[in-house]
Amino acid sequence: MSENLTLTVACYAAATSCGDIPVEVQERAKQVIFDEIACAYFGRRSLAGDLGARYAAQCGGTAESRIYATGQRVSAPYAALANGAAGHGEEVDGAHIVGGHPGATIVHAAVAMAERQRVTGAELLNAVVLGYDVGTRVVEACGKLYSVKNRFGLNSDFLYVVGAAVAASRLLGLDPVRHCHAMALATFQTNALCALYSEKRHISKSFCNGQFAFAGVSSALMSVAGLEGHEDILDGPYGVLHAWGEDGQRDAIVRGLGEHFTITDANFKAMNAGYPIHAPVEAALTLVAKHGLRVDAIESIYVGMPTQTMKVVDGRDMHNICLQDMLSAALVQGRLKLRESPFPAVLEDPAFSRLRPRVELRGDPELDRDQPDGRGAIVTITTVDGATVSMRIDHPKGHSKRGGLTWAELAGKWYEGLPECDVDRMISIAQRLEDIEDVTELLDTFTPKS
Repeated sequence: MSENLTLTVACYAAATSCGDIPVEVQERAKQVIFDEIACAYFGRRSLAGDLGARYAAQCGGTAESRIYATGQRVSAPYAALANGAAGHGEEVDGAHIVGGHPGATIVHAAVAMAERQRVTGAELLNAVVLGYDVGTRVVEACGKLYSVKNRFGLNSDFLYVVGAAVAASRLLGLDPVRHCHAMALATFQTNALCALYSEKRHISKSFCNGQFAFAGVSSALMSVAGLEGHEDILDGPYGVLHAWGEDGQRDAIVRGLGEHFTITDANFKAMNAGYPIHAPVEAALTLVAKHGLRVDAIESIYVGMPTQTMKVVDGRDMHNICLQDMLSAALVQGRLKLRESPFPAVLEDPAFSRLRPRVELRGDPELDRDQPDGRGAIVTITTVDGATVSMRIDHPKGHSKRGGLTWAELAGKWYEGLPECDVDRMISIAQRLEDIEDVTELLDTFTPKS
């Protein structure tokens, strides 16, 4: 097999090991793995999480990997499907600066395969870091989230399946050629038309991440079984870059590979809402607290966002990805709780009904100039007596450009989200993941307190 872009990536992937990953990168990866597993355990209560678990249980198969928070075990691909769907089910899973939610696909694919193979914590760490390195670079080479959406009507998360495939393949110890076939086989199983954003109950939006995790695991197993795909699925004719690549971005797939580890660009969520909503809510709540504003004294709220970001959350049918709904609910209730959705109860609150139509959302030229793909916001509140206060937040809490979250902040998130669990024990195991002999030691901590 002659050298090509896909084989270059595959050779890199097959040779990676945890020992080559800098300590600070390992630390971020441990946080991401812990947070994503917690998101899926938490998200089992969502409609998508429940339906995904039921579907996976019906499909069954060899009891290889667990469906979190159910006590059930199924084949590794179906465990990845159920856990990936639950991972995004409550909108509290991590995001990334290139856009989308890689963790809901890559982490759950890697964990399901890791449990199947009973690998060490170090091997899981390596697989997740590798999955992010490949998956996010493919998304970048295709122009990131908004370019893929605007040119093809697709949610770029489907491209994270390539990262999931190499993560699963590395855990199986596949050679570079079999890595190539796994990447190709993964692309045959995924799709994500942006029409999914218009469904009302957050089912398909969550389920697609589970499907991509399923495809990552199953493609690696297909490759082991001898199935094959195009040997250069990334760069060959009618391959990934031919179909979806952005002009001039081909080199993004290998640029900095092995030097810059893209998991360090992962963002954490601190509230249950679509990620573009976080900065506006943070800014509005800060202004209310700082200036002692009463909700009934608010005449209007202007929210400026990068135009591309604004389109994702403007007047959506799903409450938790609708800026107007979530900002109004946050102001009426004083915060957005991780464990309790304000909907539908808040719809009956007169204060919400009064405030909701007073929220004006626009694309902001200043933010379009400074961060066209960013998650920042400018919020200006005008009171009934004509006074105005304003605040700009470039990156919401938990964003990688604000340093992500500390372990203490992650603990605080999950003390609230998973009060039934021993969060301190879960974190203590996650913090020494590189030293554990079997990944089940970490997974076994995600259970209710005895």
